[in-house]
Amino acid sequence: MRRRTFLRAAGAVAMTLALSSAALAQEAVKVGLILPMTGPFASTGRQIEAAVKLYMQQNGDTVAGKKIQLIVKDDTGVADVTKRLAQELIVNDKISVMAGFGLTPLALAPAPLATQAKVPQVVMAAATATITEASPFIVRTSFTLPQATVPMADWASQNGIKKVVTLVSDYGPGIDAEKAFTGAFTAKSGQVENLRVPLANPDFSPFLQKVADAKPDALFVFVPSGIGAQFMKQFMERGLDKSGVKLIGPGDVTDDDILNGMGDVALGAITTQHYSTAHDSPENKAFVEAFKKANNGMRPNFMAVGGYDGMHLIYEGLKKTGGQGGQALIDAMKGMSWTSPRGPISIDPQTRDIIQNIYVRKVERKDGELYNVEFATIPNVKDPVKAAKAN
Repeated sequence: MRRRTFLRAAGAVAMTLALSSAALAQEAVKVGLILPMTGPFASTGRQIEAAVKLYMQQNGDTVAGKKIQLIVKDDTGVADVTKRLAQELIVNDKISVMAGFGLTPLALAPAPLATQAKVPQVVMAAATATITEASPFIVRTSFTLPQATVPMADWASQNGIKKVVTLVSDYGPGIDAEKAFTGAFTAKSGQVENLRVPLANPDFSPFLQKVADAKPDALFVFVPSGIGAQFMKQFMERGLDKSGVKLIGPGDVTDDDILNGMGDVALGAITTQHYSTAHDSPENKAFVEAFKKANNGMRPNFMAVGGYDGMHLIYEGLKKTGGQGGQALIDAMKGMSWTSPRGPISIDPQTRDIIQNIYVRKVERKDGELYNVEFATIPNVKDPVKAAKAN
């Protein structure tokens, strides 16, 4: 009798522990952050991870009564690794959200998994226009290259530039940038010659020699975040900084993270982008100060703001759903709007892409440091590729 009573009691304790464990598991919302933390694009991963952790530090790790558990994975910048990690996070870790994705191939690789598992995928960096079309569960808090590029073509045509050579990294965003600039600039009677550089281990020298021979009014350049310093070095070595050729493009080439290390060669570069460390707003000043303090003086760049706003979107979406993920969470994210360190932003409810200001900036020296100083604003810019499809 005693033995039976003991077994019943032991069974009850075991059941209670199992239920408690299940309850704790249900109370946790796991966010899988997949980033290139090593390899040539590690600066992107470093910036986004730092911004995500800053947001959590400032806003706590509990939302809608549920603990937010961040799981960071390094995909080394290889798409097959990204897909494998996403699958492991979905199957083994039971994540509610996956986020990060430093390059277009890395964002596209797990898109079918997001659809199949109904796990929202928050793209904080990758910028090819079509990414959000790869899954109804993808939402983006970074930007698209056409969104940043068409304003550059408009500025160039309005400022006496007639002949341009484009030099872009040969993959999705680079091709997007090339097409967007060429289409918009030639529509205003500009002349364009296009050059593409391999994404892996790029050597810009032979292409820059072609630029020197072509003698354009301006060189439009797109390279991924973190590669700009290498480009600038070779741009200077070819003497193009003193040739009278204007340097223009989307803001990746004068990335705030590495701009100071480029030196005087970067002075005067004109770019169009959605964020600058020097953006003049109370929200950005507070963000930059907190980011630097938390990261040994490191400047936040446009990748960091994509990560910071991505976490804001996840937190606010979970608040709206009471901590529920899946379809409810992605639906809650559509149409959301707020004031970011970059300015006013919203998520387009039709495309799940970000709508934001694009700023025209010039590299200037202020207080002994180089900054992308904004001098014009194009408000509430949608991705022009999807906007054209909608018309």
